[in-house]
Amino acid sequence: MGTYIYKKAKRKNYKKIIHFTGLGLAIIGLILGLYTLSPLLSWEIYLKPAFATNSYASPIPHETILTKKTLQSLFQTGTNALHGDNWLPQTYNDTHIATSVSSYMISIPKLNLDNIIVSTIDTDLSKHLVHFPGTALPPNKGNAAIFGHSTLPQLYDPKDYKTIFANIHNLKKDDTILVTMQNTLYTYRIFTIVIVDAEDTSYLTQDTDASYLSIITCTPPGTTWKRLLIKARLERI
Repeated sequence: MGTYIYKKAKRKNYKKIIHFTGLGLAIIGLILGLYTLSPLLSWEIYLKPAFATNSYASPIPHETILTKKTLQSLFQTGTNALHGDNWLPQTYNDTHIATSVSSYMISIPKLNLDNIIVSTIDTDLSKHLVHFPGTALPPNKGNAAIFGHSTLPQLYDPKDYKTIFANIHNLKKDDTILVTMQNTLYTYRIFTIVIVDAEDTSYLTQDTDASYLSIITCTPPGTTWKRLLIKARLERI
């Protein structure tokens, strides 16, 4: 009679699979959470010290930033950002582009930004800055509204328009912005820096007592939560 050897069949360790699946999902959740909160951490590390040493006409409110309402707002803007560029004011959709020039250039000496292109005919911020249609062209009286991208300061690349304004929070009152319009150079001097809600479009107001320049970008860097508004006035020619 032959000898039979019983060999226990190997069973899949389902508990181990469930364990590693749960661990993987937890890690993914942690990464997504850190990604969402990174702008707030950047705010604390990079922007808050800059704000403390600057004179802002309307600084970030002195409230606890990590509140339930704040986080809900940040998560919502992060979700909206996944569906495309939502940095433009809604009024852009009702504005027709009509201008005598297709582009001009600005330079910001303090940030070592030279001859940045400002387009007056489209809204592709990955290729240039954008001049909001219907606002005055420099050096005419009125307010030239210029939009540009920002990102986390550590990702700054002066040759990449997607990161061009990552360090713009370092500007202060009395710093200069140079505008080259049709081979003529004009000097604008910053006189106010404010932070406004994303829905606030007061920067499109056309004050005709002088020639103004408004630079608008998203803040905190890496979000579309708020708007950082830097306004400058043309110095006498």
